Amino acid sequence: MLVHSIEEVREEVYSWKKEGLSIGLVPTMGALHEGHLSLIKKAKATCDKVIVSDFVNPIQFGPSEDFDKYPRTLEADVKLCSNEGVDIVFAPSANEMYGEGNRLSNDTLTYVCPPFFYVNKLCGKTRTGHFDGVCTVVLKLFNIVQPNYAFFGQKDAQQVIIIKKMVKDLNVPIKIIQCPIVREESGLALSSRNKYLSESGKKDALVLSRILNNIKSCYKKGIKDVSALKETAYDFLNDKHDLEYLEIVDRESLEDKITADDNSIALIACRVENVRLIDNIYLSEV
Repeated sequence: MLVHSIEEVREEVYSWKKEGLSIGLVPTMGALHEGHLSLIKKAKATCDKVIVSDFVNPIQFGPSEDFDKYPRTLEADVKLCSNEGVDIVFAPSANEMYGEGNRLSNDTLTYVCPPFFYVNKLCGKTRTGHFDGVCTVVLKLFNIVQPNYAFFGQKDAQQVIIIKKMVKDLNVPIKIIQCPIVREESGLALSSRNKYLSESGKKDALVLSRILNNIKSCYKKGIKDVSALKETAYDFLNDKHDLEYLEIVDRESLEDKITADDNSIALIACRVENVRLIDNIYLSEV
């Protein structure tokens, strides 16, 4: 069922809760791919009812980012969700989510602002205000749907850590389920932004997973010094890669590491054909 209004979602959720049914939410910005479908499958296996939100959230994009050209494929998304047995696809307008005529800035709109320590690094360092926008829309979705579980992908590792922090700090009664990264056969992490890449660009983009896998391999061989692990990346980069960051931090707290350990995660952001791509890997599957 495709639903555009908050009121309709709440009516349906109310009837489910009266029956004692568990509800899972899969928040997305649409342009669904196999990575999203893995979240939906996990939600279906965990919950009685599943809602997928399909909303390109304007307040998490910066002024020079790709909001206007971000892929919007609602009709195809609904078909995919229907095939997977999703109960509701919630596809609101910006006016429905934020109010008619709202200027969509923190001058006039209440924002949820996660701790500076969590956002002043990695993606948040160059995408000022991005995680304020993410947390604001996610908390709104949580309040609208009131799910028992919400499902997020590990590819957006910083985002998941920040959302877990928000849920804990604000006493939101929802369990966050983190699901593994889904990759193309080549190793490229699935992303809606992969659609922007040419075939040669996709090959150049494999550098992200190669760098991360090499770091993990070096760690397993006994190299623990973070500077030395990061230095290995430069053997893989050329003029087709614009590296934004490569960091190794604690996988739960995002604290920087000097010496890597089994609780470390390596994260990378790199532009290929001016497309910003991110990826990450746990150094140990603890």
